Amino acid sequence: MDLPQYAIEASGLVKTYAATKTTAAKTALNGIDLKIPRGSIFGLLGPNGAGKSTFINILAGLTTKTAGTVKIWGRDIDQRPRDARAAIGVVPQELAADVFFTPRESLETQAGMYGVPKRERRTNALLEAMGLTDKAEAYVRQLSGGMKRRLMVAKAMVHNPPVLILDEPTAGVDVELRRQLWNYVLELNRQGVTIVLTTHYLEEAQELCDRIAIINRGEVVACEPTESLLRRLDTRNVVVTPEEPVSAAPNLKGFETRLRNGGAFSVTYKTGQSSVEQVLAAVRASGLHIKDIATEDPDLEDVFLSLTYGAADAADPTRD
Repeated sequence: MDLPQYAIEASGLVKTYAATKTTAAKTALNGIDLKIPRGSIFGLLGPNGAGKSTFINILAGLTTKTAGTVKIWGRDIDQRPRDARAAIGVVPQELAADVFFTPRESLETQAGMYGVPKRERRTNALLEAMGLTDKAEAYVRQLSGGMKRRLMVAKAMVHNPPVLILDEPTAGVDVELRRQLWNYVLELNRQGVTIVLTTHYLEEAQELCDRIAIINRGEVVACEPTESLLRRLDTRNVVVTPEEPVSAAPNLKGFETRLRNGGAFSVTYKTGQSSVEQVLAAVRASGLHIKDIATEDPDLEDVFLSLTYGAADAADPTRD
C-alpha cells in the first residue's frame, strides 16, 4: 500500500454543540479545512476555546463531528473507524494514569487493548526511551507529574502508530524533562512518525515545528511553513533605553509604543512605511535623550496575537 501524502486530512469539518437549558448552541469548529503532511512536525495553535481540543477529540474518536470528512493515514473515520484510530496515538493534556498499575502493567494493558501480540510488544524499549526503566515496577501513583506524562507518551506509542498527537505535552514539566521528551519526539519523527503538537509555549512551536496552523473561533486563520508565517508580519521593534528611565511609554505619533523593564520602551513600526531613523527622530522630538537602542524581528507570538486578537484584545492574551 502506498503511503498517504497527508497524515491527517480534514475537509469542511463542523462541530456544533446543541443548546441546553442553561447554554446556547455553540459552534466549536466552523468548516475546518486542514492537511497535515506525512512526516512533519505540525503545530496546532490557538487561544483557549479556539477549537483545538474539539478537533483532537474528533480525531481520537471521543467526539462525534456534525459535518465534514476526516481521514487519518488515508482512512476515513466514518468508513474505517477502527483502522483510523489504530493509526493515531494521542497524549492528552490531562494526566490520566492507572494509579494502581505499575508502568509496565499499564503499557502491557494498553498494548492488549490495541490487540498487539505479546511477541510484538515494545514495553521494555518504551520504558527505556522514556527514562522509566528504574520505575517499571513502581506503582504509577508514586511517580512524579513529569514521569506520569512520559508514561502517557509511551502508552500512546504501544501500537506503533504513524501519527502521534501531543496536546500540551510539556505543561508542568521542568526544563530537563522537557528536553528529554523532545529528544524522544524528534527521534520518532526521524523514524517517520508524524507529530502534531499543541502548545502554549510559542517558542517551543517556533523551534520544533516545520509547519503551523493557527485556529481561532473554530476557523483556521493561518496554515503555512513556520518561516513563511513569521514573514507575514512586516513590523519590527526598536527597543529604546533613554538616558533617564521612563515610567510610561511616550506617545509618538504614527508609532505604537510599550513600556519595557528598567525604564526602557519599545517602538513598533512597519518596515514598508518607516525606518529606524524615523523612529529615533520621533523619540528625540519627544524630548528624550537616547542612551542605547536595539532592534527586534517579529517572533511567533507577534504573529499569533496579530491573527487571533484584535487591537483591543491583544492586551489580554488570556481571553477565550
